Amino acid sequence: MSEMPEIGKISPEIFNELIFPRLGAKSEGVLVGPQHGVDVGIAEIGGKAVSFTTDPVFIVPEYGWERAAWFALHILASDSATSGLKPKYLTIDLNLPMDMTKQALATVWEVIHRECVKLGINVITGHTARYEGCHYPMVGGATVIGIGELDEYVTPRFCEAGDKLIITKGPAIEATGIFAAMLPKVIEKECGKDIARKSQEVFYKMSVVEDAMTAVSVGVRKNGVTALHDATECGVWGGLFEVAQASGLGARIEKDKIIMEESVAEVCKLFGIDPYASISEGTLIIACKAHKAEAVVKALAAKHINSSIVGELTKPEKGMVLVEKGKERPLVHPIVDPFWRAFYGALERYKG
Repeated sequence: MSEMPEIGKISPEIFNELIFPRLGAKSEGVLVGPQHGVDVGIAEIGGKAVSFTTDPVFIVPEYGWERAAWFALHILASDSATSGLKPKYLTIDLNLPMDMTKQALATVWEVIHRECVKLGINVITGHTARYEGCHYPMVGGATVIGIGELDEYVTPRFCEAGDKLIITKGPAIEATGIFAAMLPKVIEKECGKDIARKSQEVFYKMSVVEDAMTAVSVGVRKNGVTALHDATECGVWGGLFEVAQASGLGARIEKDKIIMEESVAEVCKLFGIDPYASISEGTLIIACKAHKAEAVVKALAAKHINSSIVGELTKPEKGMVLVEKGKERPLVHPIVDPFWRAFYGALERYKG
């Protein structure tokens, strides 16, 4: 039997062993159920496709209340957007630490409200209280609900061999954004003011809502995007592996075609982490029919979102292949994200 992880998400083996066989009552209305590497569930309700995604409310006071609230809301909305359906409703449970003040809550909630207005999301119910034993950053949970037509949602089962794979923004967006928020003076001292400034700007790229909605505007399924996935834990390598695995296909990835921001490369080098294996909320992985791939890249560029075609899905017997400087090697899921150990080590070293 598989063991529980030391920290972070459970493994696919634990999911398949404990969770997947026990999903409550059966329902014919479920279009997309729980699946490792898929961020949303989708059900048919009233002739519509309705998506659901649930995550912790992740508030980090050290980011500053405004940035912390922005990040918390966009984590939630980003997973929802990977359904291809526009996020519409939010239910939210806030289990707040005893030391959270009314002023802090007011700031957090004002930002959540403001971002919901921008994204067209209506808060429809929730719960807010302070309790003993509640600590940052996990201060509750929330569900985002999206609604669209039955032919508008996307999921890995629509993927086929030959679909192109597109990545937005490049790797380690979240890793860089968090380092920039927590250790700005260290980055400025070691990398210079220009890199420090650019790494600060990366923080507000930790969202894929606009990326996803722009991509599906080009077309879906046979006429465009087939699947979307937010590259969070284990970054680009983990995300690409998970899309192929969830599709039941192989993948061929050309590393040299993956774009990377200058500040990301410098910050990851400074803290000694592999950017391609590091946490990257804000990086969207898009599977797309070959004849629409260039149109997706062009549409993203029109929204000032950098992206590149980095490979394609292949027949499953071809496996997961990574090509670097003309040489092939297996594309392997990192399993353990290098960011967390480096992050806490850096906090201890520079703030201890």
